Amino acid sequence: MQRELTSALGGDTTRRFFLGQCGLGLGAIALQSLLAQDGLAAPIPFDPSEPMAERPPHYAPRAKRVIYLFMAGGPSQLELFDDKPKLREFHGQKPPQGLMAGKRFAFLKGNETLLGSTRKFDRHGQCGMTLSELLPHHRRIVDEVCWLQGMKTDVFNHAPAKLFMNTGFQAPGRPSMGSWVTYGLGSPSRDLPGFVVLQSGPRGPRGGSSLWSNGFLPSSFQGVPLRGKGDPILHLNSPPGVDREDERRFYDAVNSLNRARLAENGDPEILTRINAYEMAYRMQSSAPELMDLASESKETLNEYGVTPGKPSFGANCLLARRLIERGVRFVQLYHTNWDSHGGPGENLNADFEKVVMEVDQPSAALVLDLKRRGLLDDTLVVWGGEFGRTPMGEVRNTVGRDHHIDAFTMWLAGGGVKPGLIHGRTDELGFGAESGAVHVHDLHATILHLLGFDHQRLTIRFQGRDYRLTDVHGVRVNEILS
Repeated sequence: MQRELTSALGGDTTRRFFLGQCGLGLGAIALQSLLAQDGLAAPIPFDPSEPMAERPPHYAPRAKRVIYLFMAGGPSQLELFDDKPKLREFHGQKPPQGLMAGKRFAFLKGNETLLGSTRKFDRHGQCGMTLSELLPHHRRIVDEVCWLQGMKTDVFNHAPAKLFMNTGFQAPGRPSMGSWVTYGLGSPSRDLPGFVVLQSGPRGPRGGSSLWSNGFLPSSFQGVPLRGKGDPILHLNSPPGVDREDERRFYDAVNSLNRARLAENGDPEILTRINAYEMAYRMQSSAPELMDLASESKETLNEYGVTPGKPSFGANCLLARRLIERGVRFVQLYHTNWDSHGGPGENLNADFEKVVMEVDQPSAALVLDLKRRGLLDDTLVVWGGEFGRTPMGEVRNTVGRDHHIDAFTMWLAGGGVKPGLIHGRTDELGFGAESGAVHVHDLHATILHLLGFDHQRLTIRFQGRDYRLTDVHGVRVNEILS
């Protein structure tokens, strides 16, 4: 029986892997058979020896690749995208009790008052999207992107909320979106990982590497962080005195030992190790060429606001374009320091202005550059954080806003979404969505649809049940599809 199920999984497996991946018992096996017949649990044709081999999705995709610009910390939609004149009118007053009923906040104590934004807003583009004075470069792409004004999530603390936005679950251990996408599609790139992570800002995002973890998917599908300064990956280069031929002989010897061990116990993770060595060898040539921006024109560097040799979000946006040009399937950029409670380094004035300035120009430049190169049509760009900020002020050293899960803004561009569409509307004080609410699970279902997947069918069996990115939720947002 184990041999038969091993064959169905597409490769050799150990007892540990077998027990983890398979539902045990005749009832579970029968259920799997029936689900497969109905097309609800069709396995991904995954070959552990070629984990990034390209695989067809369920149907013709609109997007072939994803660039996810993650604003870690929760940007304030009320200072950037969602103008609320009524909030300014009632500034300093207590919020209506009816709007506070049932709401959950991370730090508010119940005595806070409404906080009207001091930023100036104007309508831009044919779509009439409101943007604040802090986003002059976003005005250039206002009709190129789809605006989601009624985003909702379930989790109001940073690390769990980042996990929820990335994996569909608030605790570590689930696969990230980039892992699901590369598991489903593979990657055209042979010399670079299929899922790459780039980071900028004063520190790493809360949640760390669990945000780009492969979870219980094979570890070939975990995100690979590339550093913006120095060696792209630590210890990637050969040590002094070791040339490429020596390196090749070393890898061949190690791989020979690994294959002998694989033949002995059949652990598919050994294949992952073999593939990692081979990728490391190929990246010794591909990674330095990728990171060298000298081949980019002065006009392009200026467009992104990049100073050669200086790490920045702009440099990472430019690297993201270069990565997808080289076949990488999923690129995720994390830019930190969006938390705006009002404490040291977190005020809504100078600190907030600084982080907005760091991302405004490069974000717009990326969209326009992809369009100019003919890449935007089949590249999905996602911009947003883990949640938004409250209509009430939070008084610490200076005035700020607390975490808000019921109404915030994200945007999508390219890859089959309607450009220049404003989807959703929040109430006059910004407490919740009056129309067009999009939950995180709905966003995930829609992204997978654009990549050619029915989110209910992109599953993997682990510890006796089928898991998916959208958990047991998610509705495709058809209104935003072009």
